[in-house]
Amino acid sequence: MSRIYSGCGSAVSRLPGIFVSEPILTLSDVVVAFDALRAVDGVSMSVPRGQRRAIIGPNGAGKTTLFNAIAGGLPPTSGCIAFDGQNITRLPPYRRARLGISRTFQITNLFPTLSVRENMVLALRGRSSRKFSLFGRPDEDSSERPRIAAALDAARIASRADVIVKELSYGEQRQLEIALSLVTTPRLLLLDEPAAGLSPLERSMVADIIRSLDREITVVLIEHDMDLALGLVDFVTCMFEGRILVEEPPDGIRGNKQVQQVYLGTPRHA
Repeated sequence: MSRIYSGCGSAVSRLPGIFVSEPILTLSDVVVAFDALRAVDGVSMSVPRGQRRAIIGPNGAGKTTLFNAIAGGLPPTSGCIAFDGQNITRLPPYRRARLGISRTFQITNLFPTLSVRENMVLALRGRSSRKFSLFGRPDEDSSERPRIAAALDAARIASRADVIVKELSYGEQRQLEIALSLVTTPRLLLLDEPAAGLSPLERSMVADIIRSLDREITVVLIEHDMDLALGLVDFVTCMFEGRILVEEPPDGIRGNKQVQQVYLGTPRHA
């Protein structure tokens, strides 16, 4: 088993027979503890540049806590996180965003009384030197316009650009959240249950959006629907009780008895 070294100065395992390109994200022995509870318990993993990675597991496995640690909302108790070779373990979220890390949330986080376009302007300007112009009217300027148009097109919601957000369907609001995460041109996109609460048709739309994203963007997603997740990604990390249980490509996960056990439970007679 060969080793991959990160900017954290520690090593992450490379699985035999799996080609791994240069990692853009490396976690080394990451722990997130709440008193005696270790919600994330010594997680080490490496995500190659351009990969589509799913993090799956039952409720309480530590998936969202791990996402929060990567995005900077919840600093690790111990361990190290590196992004593109740089140690970001103690960087605040806004610094990570400037480096190219973007995320969505399980619950929509939008300005409901503003239009889709105005939400996009605020998201883009909030990460720039023009952030104090938020107090004025959020009209897009000539430098912002193409980036906003490209993100709306990628999320397939350009036709709704001038609609007030509260008038959008829930599925359209999820599409807008993806557009907001894309407008800052991320290199790493963290999607936290992007299809949660959607109808089958809306889930299909979100899946198509994710599939169509440029491979310049590395995507890591949490998703409870295993069929949806396994159809979108190249590689899967299954967590259980704060730890990594299994890491395999989708075909290996589908038939893995450990994964089936943590999702379906062990029969009482076993």
